[in-house]
Amino acid sequence: MLHLLVIDDDEKITALLRRSLEFEGYRVTTAADGEKGLALAAQTKPDLVILDLMLPSLDGYQVCQRLRDTYPKIPVLMLTAKDDVKDKVKGLTLGADDYLVKPFALEELLARIKALLRRSGCDVDKKITYADVSADISTREAWRGKRELGLTAKEFDLLVLFLRHPRQVLTREYLMEEIWGYDYSGESNVLEVYIGYLRQKLEAQGESRIIQTVRGVGYALRE
Repeated sequence: MLHLLVIDDDEKITALLRRSLEFEGYRVTTAADGEKGLALAAQTKPDLVILDLMLPSLDGYQVCQRLRDTYPKIPVLMLTAKDDVKDKVKGLTLGADDYLVKPFALEELLARIKALLRRSGCDVDKKITYADVSADISTREAWRGKRELGLTAKEFDLLVLFLRHPRQVLTREYLMEEIWGYDYSGESNVLEVYIGYLRQKLEAQGESRIIQTVRGVGYALRE
């Protein structure tokens, strides 16, 4: 699992990034100031750093320069509200690989992260697999063995969430939040309905049940 380090003192931004990036299958570590960010980089050796400029203790320029001196191959993406051309030029000159201005579109951030990881030699387009179930994130196709499942958008998102957390018990609340979001106001049994749809397609040719109910808690992808 690829590891991303987010160095930003805005709690709302770091919470959004953690949730979104973990959903995409990344392992995420966060730091709220420059010194802690550098310490975490030394401890964890991340595959990519997302870096704010306006930070306590050390600003983003200083952090970027030290990261580049110590870990020249780790991609650094500056994510900041400073949109002046001179700030962009300074950041890129000090060694940032990319520069994105807040507020940002999440889709663009994810695309830039993938581009930087590919450039650094990381394989970001692998299929994710558990037992005989697999999914291709880039094509949004899923299979049970060699049989394509033909999933809808929500069914695919739900399956991918299970595949990224195999054997773990995912609570109903967590699944609802990740797939339907905080502001969902539809039918309260929508999760159970979609689990049923997904099971039907996964078990259409008599295959064993792989999405298990953990009574009173949630569901788990287990053989």
